[in-house]
Amino acid sequence: MSNSFNENDIDFLLSPLAIRQSAEAIFELTLKGHTHFTYHPEKFDETIDYVIEVIKDNYPTLEIPFHSRWGHFRVGGINRVLELESQLKAADKLEVARTKLDLVITSVLLDAGAGAEWHYFEKTTGKSFNRSEGLGVASFYLFMSSALSHQGKLQATAQGLQNLTVEKLSEVFQVSPANPLIGVEGRLTLLKNLGETLERKKDIFPGARPGSMVDYLKSRYGMSFTGAQLLRAVLDGLGDIWPGRLKIGEVNLGDIWSYKNVPGHMVAFHKLSQWMTYSLIEPLIEAGFEVTEVDKLTGLAEYRNGGLLLDRGLLTLKNPRMAELSHRPDSELIIEWRALTIALLDRMAAAIQQKLHKSSSEFPLAKVLEGGTWWAGRKAAKALRTDSSPPLLIESDGTVF
Repeated sequence: MSNSFNENDIDFLLSPLAIRQSAEAIFELTLKGHTHFTYHPEKFDETIDYVIEVIKDNYPTLEIPFHSRWGHFRVGGINRVLELESQLKAADKLEVARTKLDLVITSVLLDAGAGAEWHYFEKTTGKSFNRSEGLGVASFYLFMSSALSHQGKLQATAQGLQNLTVEKLSEVFQVSPANPLIGVEGRLTLLKNLGETLERKKDIFPGARPGSMVDYLKSRYGMSFTGAQLLRAVLDGLGDIWPGRLKIGEVNLGDIWSYKNVPGHMVAFHKLSQWMTYSLIEPLIEAGFEVTEVDKLTGLAEYRNGGLLLDRGLLTLKNPRMAELSHRPDSELIIEWRALTIALLDRMAAAIQQKLHKSSSEFPLAKVLEGGTWWAGRKAAKALRTDSSPPLLIESDGTVF
């Protein structure tokens, strides 16, 4: 589809501002009755109270980490990261950060929806984990097995990623006919594409490792940068790995979709890229970097946050039968659902901050997501569907959700 954006707009399209502007445009269309959804403002306060209840259950002291992949490495009350750190005792701070970025970048790329049937059995604990937590634990062990390095080290390297096979990925993730994982080939393709990108983009990845983005950030910004600048580094560095998406010139726009009813005919989300950005903050801060204005990043347009809105009745489908059909990520309905998720998360975060007497800098959106909305979405799903599946059926290829 043609659009009115051009190469002069790339900086805008790869920013949180683009995400918010397109989300607000679709929210306005919804209020006018021009989308597949109806918004029910009368349900807003009770949804806020539901999320705050979940926040206080999860974090009674309100000391909440950023919403990030690191929480998934610690599920079940087990801090698996200590195992990695014990092997990095002799490394300096920057090398520890590089290694942690090697782990978390590859892990996030493996984090698209797993499906309802797959689970990961952790032999050392005898516990099983599914969905995002299961993928997090499985990807941790994939990294710890040195399968992502061509030198057998605790690293992810360009050559190691390109050498990874579907058999090895399936083996570590325990995939079988009885334990099917959605999008195995799509996940492998992302990691192989990452390997090719590391070789090609030596400016952003000078060490041909995902973690060498640390060196790029330090040389470009020194020891302090904003959340938006970190997101832009992720988008510039990793934009080429996404398959078959919209482009302007030679720039792959990533998680941006055609939608004719908004200005420019494009809607931006950058969900996995922002999830990754949030996940880079912890190891960067540990290494001595300062990351400011994290509250300028947006919510994540994925099925837990979006599911909360539908399952609690804040949004309803005009045609309930649409919930029985399967929808592609580029369908109008899914684009609208994701955009409304972004717009409403901003409003919910402001209301939650007010009720908890916190400023946006004290309690940024990343903490609202981690403390409440993501977990509230899961709780609401579990209350309605035994498999905790999302309220809409999504045809996932392993690269969006």
